Amino acid sequence: MNNWLMKSEPESFSIDDLKNRPNQCEHWDGVRNYQARNMMRDEMKLGDQVFLYHSNCDELGIVGIMEVVKEGYPDFLAFDPDDSHFDPKSDPAKPTWMMVDVKYVRTLSRTITLHELKQKPELSGLALVRRGNRLSIMPVSKAQWDFILSLEQ
Repeated sequence: MNNWLMKSEPESFSIDDLKNRPNQCEHWDGVRNYQARNMMRDEMKLGDQVFLYHSNCDELGIVGIMEVVKEGYPDFLAFDPDDSHFDPKSDPAKPTWMMVDVKYVRTLSRTITLHELKQKPELSGLALVRRGNRLSIMPVSKAQWDFILSLEQ
């Protein structure tokens, strides 16, 4: 089993949005980066645990945990010209973009902020804390996952 971190702007999609969805599930659409797409397509598996990280907001940080409940499949929004994630070059016969479905597991007892994560030498290898990393999806090692959860208290 793998662990991940996925970023979302809370005004677009927050941990509460996921918690309040029917069955607390939602497809993770709109990823338009090839490296992140490849991770969803090739590496994310059923049961993988995912931190939800709120980005581009007043308090940047990890706010909750999700679980992958459907492995990578074509992002159908890429084919919808009325959707903001439309990609005219993506062909339904050979889709460019993928998505996974995630399910709400829980909200953390507090936000573990980016500032706090950057202060921990144990997390120096975490892609999130590296300068210039803009990926919306990134792997988290088991040791990093456990350490981050230990910060929740």
